[in-house]
Amino acid sequence: MSNKNAQNKANFLGQVERMNSEFLTLTYGSLMVRLIKDYEKPEEINDQLEKMGYNIGIRLIDDFLAKSCIDPPKTFDEAISIITNQALAFYLNIGAKSELIKTDNNMIDSNQQYEYRIYFNENPLNDYVELPDKFKGLWYSNMICGVIRGALEAINIKVECKYNKDTLKGNETNEIRVKLIEIIEEKLQEEEQ
Repeated sequence: MSNKNAQNKANFLGQVERMNSEFLTLTYGSLMVRLIKDYEKPEEINDQLEKMGYNIGIRLIDDFLAKSCIDPPKTFDEAISIITNQALAFYLNIGAKSELIKTDNNMIDSNQQYEYRIYFNENPLNDYVELPDKFKGLWYSNMICGVIRGALEAINIKVECKYNKDTLKGNETNEIRVKLIEIIEEKLQEEEQ
């Protein structure tokens, strides 16, 4: 392929990516308008977003693993690394980082519950959005938390996932907290032994 053809292909892919991002932003905005009409309280909207995200996440994990050609993560740490470094970039074009939240104990063993923070500056779902004062309790991108929870639960990692900071609320970054509840052992393996 000539340099000109390669450059044209790169330009086209960049335009498609930008169009996809804008389409996602506008579609998500339309969904939010519908939810705001259907539910009066921000807490109810947060719950609906989380449930919708969960249902997407339990299906999306298969798509991600197939397209990325990686094996499902076996540990919570590995899962957080994949979400942070690959999945958020793949689906939302978000450059995210993660950090283990230190506990009093500072010793992490396989039975201890522990928590990560995933943080990122840019969030395409927040583009063109301003929250009115009456929706200050709304976590506008709460669907992301549901997607993370659903995807991890589909691979037997049960977590609690919630937004902690949002640029729409005046924070410098977006921050999601992901707390390990348990690694679910497959029942078939237990029954065989």
